[in-house]
Amino acid sequence: MDRSTNRSPDVVVIGAGMVGAACAYHCTSAGLRVTVVERGAIGGATTAACEGNILLSDKEPGAELELALLSSRLWARTAQALGAERLEYQEKGGVVVAASPATADGLRKLTAVQRAAGIDAADVSRDEVIGLEPNITPEVAAGAYYPQDCQVQPVLATARLLRHAREHGATVLPGTAVTGFVRDSRGAVTGVRTDSATAPLIPAGRVVNAAGTWGGELAGLAGVPLPVLPRKGFILVTEPLPRVVRHKVYTAEYVANVASGDAGLQTSVVVEGTRAGTVLIGASRERVGFDRSVSLPVLRRLAAQAIGVFPFLAEVALLRSYLGFRPYCPDQLPVIGADPRTPGLLHACGHEGAGIGLSAATGHLIAQVITGATPDLDLTPFRPERFEETTV
Repeated sequence: MDRSTNRSPDVVVIGAGMVGAACAYHCTSAGLRVTVVERGAIGGATTAACEGNILLSDKEPGAELELALLSSRLWARTAQALGAERLEYQEKGGVVVAASPATADGLRKLTAVQRAAGIDAADVSRDEVIGLEPNITPEVAAGAYYPQDCQVQPVLATARLLRHAREHGATVLPGTAVTGFVRDSRGAVTGVRTDSATAPLIPAGRVVNAAGTWGGELAGLAGVPLPVLPRKGFILVTEPLPRVVRHKVYTAEYVANVASGDAGLQTSVVVEGTRAGTVLIGASRERVGFDRSVSLPVLRRLAAQAIGVFPFLAEVALLRSYLGFRPYCPDQLPVIGADPRTPGLLHACGHEGAGIGLSAATGHLIAQVITGATPDLDLTPFRPERFEETTV
């Protein structure tokens, strides 16, 4: 445990996944004293159960895309500052494939509005798709290429961001659960209570809820409702292979599933290689609470869909599968910013499956709010109290 000062921190960040690490990184970079509190292991929950994607390709014009564009730029800056190799930051690009002329037409309409909104999106023919991915099925009709799509190794990147924060004076407390909030006479949050014998009470100027899928529970502990719910997903991992998948590759249906609020099971194939040679296969989505049971039918469906895109995978062995819980919000937008219902409390959660990619902008914006700087984006669409507002 690092303690460079005996003074109380300016900020307590609750959660040491990727979003919490980004908040700590940007807050310490802004000169703030930070303590990070994590009830489990560093990056051990949702961050450890994802692919590490930094995507623009799956975003439609709107508030989330603006957040993603800012985050993409900040991730590139962070990789330059900390070293791309140390984060396993890869500018691999994304390829979206359409299996039919009708789907290809819809994809072309999407890329047109994306280009107008600032994404580098290129329409590509069937032959060009095969040129980008020689092992793909010849049955594709057309596709789109997104050179800005990137990837990091999520747990490694989380650890690197927190190491940088510690080097700038932050304290990181894994295995420490928040049990309550400290308030002043006006009801403003002025710190947290924990289950730690050595740090049972941590006073702070501000507290940031970066608890991911458990962000709603933590907000409830502070007395404010926040409808962050778990959305379960599986990923398959193959045996190590040569470089057989060059980009992040997924079907056009994936974008629709990402934007859907349906609670039922949805699957759309996503395939990408890793630096270690394994191939990751996703993605499923369903809202079943925190049910950690393994569903063989879902795994079989994912495998079959992946083989449909890359037929060679039929002869490849699977090493394992894993599951995680994305922090889902009903309007598919994260919650970012100060909570006017509880002064002193800020939220940085609810990113669903885009938390890795959006974390850089989230941490940057949280640091700007805390330091009193004008945020680079209008935070109105992400305001915590929006779910209680009704239209008259």
